[in-house]
Parts: sequence; C-alpha cells; structure tokens
Amino acid sequence: MTSAQFFDKAPDGQNVTRWTIHNGGNTAAILSWGATVQEFRVAGSDRSLMLGGQDLSAYLGPMRYFGAVVGPVANRIAGGQMTVGGVSFDLDKNEAGRTTLHSGNSGFSDCNWAFANLSDTSCQLRHMHRDGQGGFPGNLLATVTYSLDDEGALEVTITGQTDAPTYFSPAFHGYWNLSGIPDASDHMLTVPAETYLPVDADQIPIGAPQPVAQTAFDYRVARHVGAVLDHNFCLAATGDLLHRACTVAAGGVSLTVTTDQPGVQIYKGRHIDTGLVGGVDGHPYGPCAGIAVEPQFWPDTPHQPTYPSSLLTPGAVSVHRSRFQITH
Repeated sequence: MTSAQFFDKAPDGQNVTRWTIHNGGNTAAILSWGATVQEFRVAGSDRSLMLGGQDLSAYLGPMRYFGAVVGPVANRIAGGQMTVGGVSFDLDKNEAGRTTLHSGNSGFSDCNWAFANLSDTSCQLRHMHRDGQGGFPGNLLATVTYSLDDEGALEVTITGQTDAPTYFSPAFHGYWNLSGIPDASDHMLTVPAETYLPVDADQIPIGAPQPVAQTAFDYRVARHVGAVLDHNFCLAATGDLLHRACTVAAGGVSLTVTTDQPGVQIYKGRHIDTGLVGGVDGHPYGPCAGIAVEPQFWPDTPHQPTYPSSLLTPGAVSVHRSRFQITH
C-alpha cells in the first residue's frame, strides 16, 4: 500500500485517512484528523495502551484532543489574549469564556492534516495554520513525524516555521492506560523534576516555579498518580538532547518518556467522560480512564517573561522531540 486508507469524512467533506506503522513488535495507527495517534499496541497485548476513538464523531465530541497534536500553543493562554511585537491579538476563549485552551476552536487538533513520506515504520503529516486562524498571527507551516524505532518506541517530532512572529509550543496529547483497568489510579508516576508551576482556579501559572519538596507534587520517588493532578513540571534543560520527563508504570508495564522540552504537563484525566461512545477497544471511557503525558513548553509563556520563551520568528525552524518507550 502506498497511500493512507480512508477512515471517515470530515465536516467539510474531506477524507480523513489512516496510516499504520510497525516496528520492534509494536504498532501505531495514525489519523490525518488532528495528526492523531488513534491506537498504540505492543506485541503480546490484545488492547491499545493509548485511548482513542472508533470514528471521527468521537474526536469531534467527547474524545477531542485524545492522541492529537495540540497547538500552535498547547495548554492555556490567560485571558484569551497575547501581545506579539507590541500588537495585541484576541484569541478564541474556548474554556469557560476566560482562557484559550490548546489554541481555541481551530487549532491543530481540529484540522485535517495531509500525510506525506509514508513508510512501514514512519509517516509525516503537514498542516498550514493560516494567519488569523484562532486569532494567531502568521502563516505557520507545521509538520509532525511519527516513527517506531527498532525498540518499538514511539518517536514524535513536531516542527514549525512562520512568516510572521508568533508563539509556537505544540504538544502531543496522548492518554495512556497501561493496566487496562477503567480507572488509571493504580498507575505509579515518577517525575525527576525539582520544581513545578502552581496554578490559579483557571489553571494559569501564578508565578515562578516552586519546589516540589514537601508538596503533593513531589514525584521524584514513584507513587500513585494522585486524584487532581493537572500541572506542569519543570525539567532540567539539556539543550537539544533528550532528557527524562517521567515514567508511568502499571500492570507490569512501564512507559518512559524522554523529551527535549523544558516541561511536561501531567493530567490525571479526571474530566474524561465519553458517555456511551466506545473507544478503540469497544468500551467507553470515564473519569481517570487515562493519564495524559504532554512534553511541552511551560504554559502561558506570552504573559510570563521569566519563563522559557516559545516565540517563533521568520527564518527559524522550531523543533520539538519526544520519545515514548514501553518496557515490560
């Protein structure tokens, strides 16, 4: 096969397509809609370790963001507004009318990408996020490359180029469930971060990173993921090299995530509720059905001048790399 298979019809009538990659005994199915990983299966398992939907209606409804690439700016922007080069831009306020979450209502996860460079072990998707879309300045060309290496690890590389200054901090938004139990509270989490970002009631960071020591956010030693986790952990910078973001373990399976990004958002998934809509393995998902592990820039960087900046300028290429490895 030299082209992606038909999966479903997009709301505008375009074909949503699917490509499956294999290596190291593992398989991953990729959808053009949202550059989404629909499922991730390992050798010897009869279920997907990643939550996903059976058809497009799931992704247009209760499974929005599941396995997608979110952006151009992942996470939240306070007040649905940002300033670039002294010019103020009003963005989609798609979260309680107060904040911009994952770039609003026409972000990367809500668009049909185009497949390119298909092979048995990798594929690339491309998308042009047009100037003014969701309120963001600049025509932004984004690519996502998914590959499975010889160890069966899923490698995700996201790039961006723009013709006008804009913010670019995307993230892969996969929900993982390693044990198959409906509530992933049995999962053990380790995050080698010394600091995290406290947030306000709108999940907006409220200042400088704070030590995890003697707080509920100290995961330097493995422990259960907890009930209300939805925070960014600040990782040690190592330049372009991949560094460990976290390890999640359950059911005799371990997921190790490495990245070149300065942070990782861990979300327990407490608001998941797909109702009667079944996932790729047939059953619906309820609260805490999966844990989102999102390597990314720190949130709300347009309003946080002391944070690492995600500003992208013309002529530059922004590259974001992460790797997700399963071991038994």
